[in-house]
Formats: sequence, C-alpha cells, structure tokens
Amino acid sequence: MIFETDTAIETIQQSRRLFINLVEDLSIEKLNEIPEGFNNNIIWNFGHVIVSQQILCYKLANQPLKIDAAYVAKYAKGTKPDSFIDAEEFAFLKQQAVTLINELITDIQAGIFDKFDTYTTSFGVVLNEIEDAVKYLTMHEGLHLGYSMALKRIISR
Repeated sequence: MIFETDTAIETIQQSRRLFINLVEDLSIEKLNEIPEGFNNNIIWNFGHVIVSQQILCYKLANQPLKIDAAYVAKYAKGTKPDSFIDAEEFAFLKQQAVTLINELITDIQAGIFDKFDTYTTSFGVVLNEIEDAVKYLTMHEGLHLGYSMALKRIISR
C-alpha cells in the first residue's frame, strides 16, 4: 500500500536528518543539559520522536514495536529525563532514527497496517488509520525539532 503518505515520509526523513545535523557538534554533556525553566533536553526530544513514531504507527495498529520497551518507558509522552544518556545510547538512537523510518516504509508497502485503533492526539487530531498517523508525525517531529533548536541556542550561550 502506497498513498499520499510518501510526501509525509520524506518530510519525516528530512526532519530526522536535520535533527541529527543539529546535534552533531554538541557534546554528550550538552545534549543532556536541561536549561533552567525547562523539563527536558535535546536528547530526550530526539528519543521521544523515535518512540512516538513506534507508538502512533505500530501500537495503534496492534503491531509489535520495533524498539525495546525500555526506550518507550524512557521517552514516551509524559516522561522526562531522569538519568544521563551516554554516547552509546545516543548513537543507538541516531541509528534507530533512520532504520525505523525505513522499516515503516517497508511495512506500509507490505500492507501490515490493515487494522488501526482510533486515537485522538493531545492536539485534538483524530488518527483513524496509518496514513493519518504518518501525516501527524510530520507536525509532531517538526515541533520537537524546533524545540530542540531553541534548546541548542540556550545551551550554546
């Protein structure tokens, strides 16, 4: 199954490339820094978009997640950083950012998303099918990329 989500997928891929480029010059300490008045950091935002894609696409379609539950517990909606994320975990997240989108494309083409639990996001957007979830992800990932861009400006002062 291929549909107008192709453009949305390309947008997600580009936003993840931008996210990876955004953080390349930051130390692991800076990525973990939570500025005063904020609840999270850049590395949490990065992990969050990866986990959110899994929840919104796979969990809502009653498919197994392709990322360990420990990452879901750490980066899902409503969580915040509670420990230092080391360079090894960050490298894994960067790899997953690319791999999991490629797997999503393969799974969409294979038609595994034939069932989907309707879900209303915190923005009031109703997701009825995988196409809705992928379109929504473009906004969600852009939001967290923008938030991380602002965080970078603050921590780079």
